[in-house]
This record gives sequence, C-alpha cells and structure tokens, in this order.
Amino acid sequence: QVHLVESGGGSVQAGGSLRLACAASGITSRNLLNYCLGWFRQGPGKEREVVAQHGIDGRATYPDSVKGRFTFSRDNVKTTLYLQMNSLKPDDTAIYYCAATQETGCPLGTFGFWGQGTQVTVSS
Repeated sequence: QVHLVESGGGSVQAGGSLRLACAASGITSRNLLNYCLGWFRQGPGKEREVVAQHGIDGRATYPDSVKGRFTFSRDNVKTTLYLQMNSLKPDDTAIYYCAATQETGCPLGTFGFWGQGTQVTVSS
C-alpha cells in the first residue's frame, strides 16, 4: 500500500516560486519506479486537473497551462517527488495533490493512491 504525504504549500505573491514535495512510504524506491506518478490540483470552484505526469518511461508531461513554469522531479533514493513551480499566477491557487498508479500509460482515471493535499495560494 503506497502512502503519500505532500508538503511545501503556502502563500506567495504572483511571480514567485514554491517547491512542493511528496513523500512516498510503504514502497521501496525500486518498486516506485513501476508506478506512474502525478501532481494534480483543484482550485476553488474548479474540477481537479493534472499539472504533471511522470510515466514509467521516465518522461514528464505537462498541460499547456503550466508548461515551462512547473517541473516534476523525483529523488529515487528518498522515494520523494517534487513539483517546482515558478512564475506563479493567481490562477495557480489550489490544493495540490500527488498521486500514483500502476496502470500502463498512466490513464488519469486510474490514479488510486493519493496524498491529503497541500494548499497553494498565489496573491496578485
């Protein structure tokens, strides 16, 4: 059973940066390599959306809304995921979640392991 815990959220002014972390436990670093990993967010009054996906092939993909500003990375030794967020905008305000799935191809509806979320607030 994979257990995920996010940290690093907070309040920042527009244009600023934050780095979120997601600690994975209940799994070895070797086994975590077999999981697709993702960062999602849900803003006030909005549906949850993916902001970064990291496939088993090692490639990270991003939606246009964050491409060039957000970067996914992972520390395989510590089984920790990161989301570096730069040039933040008020529209980035949301609760951010990390998630994992073992399904090939990382279908969005199959992410079954979720953290509790961390709040990011960006003021103008």
